Amino acid sequence: MGNAPATLRIVLGDYPHTLPLKRGEVTSPTLKLDFVEVKALYTAFKPMVREHAFDASEMALTTYFQAKACNKGLTLLPAAMLSRFQHHTMLYNSERGTLTPESLPGKRIGVRSYSQTTGVWIRGILQNDYGVDFSRCQWVTFEDGHVAEAKDPPGVIRAGANQDITKMLLAGELDAAIYGAAMPDDPRLKSVIANPDAEAKKWFATYGLVPVNHMVVVTDELKRSNPAAVAELYRLLVAGKKAAGLPASGQVDTIPFGKDACRPCLDLLISYAVQQGQIPRRLNADELW
Repeated sequence: MGNAPATLRIVLGDYPHTLPLKRGEVTSPTLKLDFVEVKALYTAFKPMVREHAFDASEMALTTYFQAKACNKGLTLLPAAMLSRFQHHTMLYNSERGTLTPESLPGKRIGVRSYSQTTGVWIRGILQNDYGVDFSRCQWVTFEDGHVAEAKDPPGVIRAGANQDITKMLLAGELDAAIYGAAMPDDPRLKSVIANPDAEAKKWFATYGLVPVNHMVVVTDELKRSNPAAVAELYRLLVAGKKAAGLPASGQVDTIPFGKDACRPCLDLLISYAVQQGQIPRRLNADELW
């Protein structure tokens, strides 16, 4: 009789490359994945950081950088889960006139949490590629970040408990707002970066990467107690991507796997995070794994 397979409690979103694992089409003789389904996936990140509520979890990258800087006992696997171009994510109410990157200084901008990874990406893009000076903007947030020790920079204010980011944007209480995966479907709301798809293509031509929002982390306890399970988890994630046929022939690989493939994206996002006061020092990609 062989040993029973180890069981890992894990949170992953539903993506083409994770569904083969969730449906049991890709399996392991040595590792069983106990999937914990969390709707509004980002709500799993706080308990993972603060309580190690799972053995492994998808996690937003800025959350992970802050957790690493605060020694929260998590290790990154070079396995991208969610990525997208970010140029379309800052919206304004076109009924109140046109807002452009150049006119952002002095404006009030809403974002769910100041450390939201989408926010770090779009601020970094606007600051570094469009020359926006965000020191003159008023930031309004709606909830805490996931890492308790990582405080918002001075001057960031909190909306009231019952306030809604989209209602505030439509009412003129915010001049612009940053959205993550759930983009509002309202024709009055337009992208601050005009022609965002074309601008994203230009950005890709310059940087050669698709911004990654989420990768996978494991607890350091698991890494120490069962390194073979961590290696097998990574093998399963790779197999899930392969089973999904990704990347399709001739297509850009939007979910990079492996240290070398993930490094350029991590290095760029780390530089944005330092610039925005999200982390106290520049992390090196090699200390994340």
